Amino acid sequence: MPTFLPEPPCQHGSIAKIGVLLINLGTPDAPTRQALRPYLRQFLSDPRVVEIPRLAWWLVLNGIILNTRPGKSAQKYARIWASEGSPLFVHTRKQAKMLQGYLGERTTSPIIVEFAMRYGNPPVASALARLKKQGCDRILALPLYPQYAASSTASALDAVFQTLQHARNMPELRTVRHYHDDPGYIAALANSVRDHWMERGRPDKLVMSFHGVPKKSLLQGDPYHCECQKTGRLLAEALGLAQDQYQVTFQSRFGRAAWLQPYTAQTMKDLGKAGCGRVDVICPGFSADCLETLEEIAIECKADFLNAGGQEFHYIPCLNERDDWLRALSELVLKHLQGWNENAAPPESAKKSRERALAMGARE
Repeated sequence: MPTFLPEPPCQHGSIAKIGVLLINLGTPDAPTRQALRPYLRQFLSDPRVVEIPRLAWWLVLNGIILNTRPGKSAQKYARIWASEGSPLFVHTRKQAKMLQGYLGERTTSPIIVEFAMRYGNPPVASALARLKKQGCDRILALPLYPQYAASSTASALDAVFQTLQHARNMPELRTVRHYHDDPGYIAALANSVRDHWMERGRPDKLVMSFHGVPKKSLLQGDPYHCECQKTGRLLAEALGLAQDQYQVTFQSRFGRAAWLQPYTAQTMKDLGKAGCGRVDVICPGFSADCLETLEEIAIECKADFLNAGGQEFHYIPCLNERDDWLRALSELVLKHLQGWNENAAPPESAKKSRERALAMGARE
């Protein structure tokens, strides 16, 4: 028999609100081995992330990985941990707060913005509960991954669907699949590169590094690789780059299986050996700076390039809280809210609805 989550008290006559839920990957609560272990267990237990027979993977995960990797990962997180906490958490929280303000400038409809992490805190279930408690009966779930992948976007939406399976009073739901070619997103990326070049000059090569996924996912029909390539092409066109002036690569390889190539780390070594004087790296697949950008790219890949003979390495930060990005994000949200944000009941209608419900015997 299904177990349903408790519902917030019904507020008769209250104005129904629209909820926007931003979902990012996740982060441990602290840069320690103790905090990394449960975080990695949740992340690596997701069948969307690791497509290996469950029993075989359980033995590897619990017998080897969770006994060796938490300590190593904790050291990496400690390198980039900010005074406010995890960079990914800090940026995503700021994005949600600022998006609330940007949407308030564009519409009179009551819109509430919350954020959640697919793994770690705050979990998707608690964010949905907060939206429902604030009277949101229509919710837009927006995974903050520009390019769709089953292991990221689909997994984030899985968490939403799984939570709502236990909702007695189911909200109306919409989702955002991707925005890899959204004009506002591409323009914000291009502007961030131009701003960097205005201050530092232009490089010999611009590398666009995306999160990697196993190559078999492409062969099995995942569109992620194609969407990354399209983002790279559109960004290059916006910057007026020739084909030999930029390169699309993939980072964060895990395990021995083949992943999408070329690998970012190996590309850095190859460019250094080839005598490339300066390389700039941008990570268009990440909406906010995190371990994979600040440690893997800005520290490890920089060392790979310089140690191989390169002379100058620059990391171009993620969009984070850029004004042009948040305006583009608000446009994206409003596009997906069409038909919802025009139909909010005016305060007078809500008041009459409440009075009518009370007259019919409803409780306060």
